This record gives sequence, C-alpha cells and structure tokens, in this order.
Amino acid sequence: MPLVTTAELFTRARNRGQGLPAFNVLHLETIEAIAAGAERTGTGVVLQISQNCVRYHGGLAPLAAASRAVAESSSAPLSLHLDHAEDLDLVREALDLGFSSVMYDGATLDYPENVARTVTAVSAAHAVGAIVEAELGEIGGKDGAHAPGVRTDPAEAARFAADTGVDALAVAVGSSHAMLERTAELDTDLIAAIAAAVPVPLVLHGSSGVPDASIQAGIRSGMVKVNISTQLNKMFTAGVRERLGAQPDLVDSRKYLGAGRDRLADEVARLVDVLTMVTTA
Repeated sequence: MPLVTTAELFTRARNRGQGLPAFNVLHLETIEAIAAGAERTGTGVVLQISQNCVRYHGGLAPLAAASRAVAESSSAPLSLHLDHAEDLDLVREALDLGFSSVMYDGATLDYPENVARTVTAVSAAHAVGAIVEAELGEIGGKDGAHAPGVRTDPAEAARFAADTGVDALAVAVGSSHAMLERTAELDTDLIAAIAAAVPVPLVLHGSSGVPDASIQAGIRSGMVKVNISTQLNKMFTAGVRERLGAQPDLVDSRKYLGAGRDRLADEVARLVDVLTMVTTA
C-alpha cells in the first residue's frame, strides 16, 4: 500500500491507548524484515533512517527509495521517518524526499540554540505537511542516561513544546542507547508527569535496553512512540551467526543474510505485539 504518514500512526496509537512501534533501518534486509513482521500483525509501524545510517551508506536517497519501494509493495501500513538528525540540511533533504516525519536532535545544545534550530526544522516540515520530533534531556551513554542530571524536567518540556511547536517529544526517563542487556528501568512517575504537562505525544529512545514489562508500563504512563534498533541488530546478527555456525563453508551471502532477515522479522512481530497489546484505557 502507499506510505502512510507518521501523524496517522500517532493518532491511531493514541486513540487505541497503544504504543507506536518505530524500527530503525540499516540496510535492505532490515526494511524487508520490518515489513514482513508488520504484515504478520497487521499493525502500522514506522521505518526510521538515522543520520548515522545515512553516513554509513554515503547518502539518504538510495535507502529512502528502497524503503518506499518495500512499503508500497507491503500490505502493512508503514511510514518513513528521519531519526536523530543533527544536520538541518539532512532534515530538508528528507522532506524533499517525501518523509512524513523527521527528528531534529538538538539535545546536546544549550536550550536557546536547541529551540532556535528546532523551530527552523518545524517551519520547514510544516510547510510540506510533515511533523517534527525533537529531544529534550540527553539520552546518551549507558551511565549518563541514568544520572538525574540528564532526565527531562516536565516544566522545561512543556516550555520547550510551546516554544518550538514540535509535534512529538523524545524524553530522557531512564533508557539509554545501544544497551545490549535489557536491564534499564523507566521512571514511570516521571513519564506520567511529562505526559500531563506536554500536549504532544512522547517518544522513548533507547528502548532496546528496557524489558518488555517496563516498556508496557511506560506506555500505560503516557509514552507513545517506542524506538527500537539495537534489539533488532542483536536478532539479525544471531540469525547470521547461527547459519554460519551450522554451515561454515557458506559463501553465498544471501543465505546467511536471509537467515538474519528471518530472525529479525520474528522479533519485529513479537515486539509489535508487546507494544500494541497495551491499553491505557
């Protein structure tokens, strides 16, 4: 089916009291696996391409075209989102390529500069009917993200949303990027306080390090979009290792990459169920 917009998926998730699954793309096999997992559940998900991924491939357009092609041949409703962009030129390129949502990440900037740059991104996106996610309260390394100083303050979050006009806000509430073990615990009281103070949907980054039950508790407390990348990478790599371990003489990369793709699709379907079998009602 044609790409749906991330705004549509946000609305659907909020109306149902569910989480919105958002999965990071690394390469074509990832896109195919995410689409396959989403098709099994019949649930809409967000395909995310990060600035780091763009850097790896040397450009945004080829992977964006592949994502669109897979989405348009899929029976699942999929949207296309730019993740963690610190470069406003990349934001503009994504909008030109038809992305329905972008994340401008100014979390490491001081407050006035983060606001100014986010406003620029919001203006560009809204001009073409797209939406913007921003970040307040750095979601950084494993240790730093658990320190009180990097948690998002509800009052500052409300001020930031009002000052920028963002459509979604990523907040620091106990998760951390690139965790290999699922041991982080979300501060559900903080999530509830931010959700009460901020009119736009909240986004959880670093979800791979959070146990399923804690993610579900976060959704019940007011979290909406849930970003997942490292957990998918773990499953893809496990599938590749298992195939190569069983058949060490393999040289046809399709055979072991296909095993990784299948394992990733299984995990996508499982995670979609985890995130959408929650109701806040």
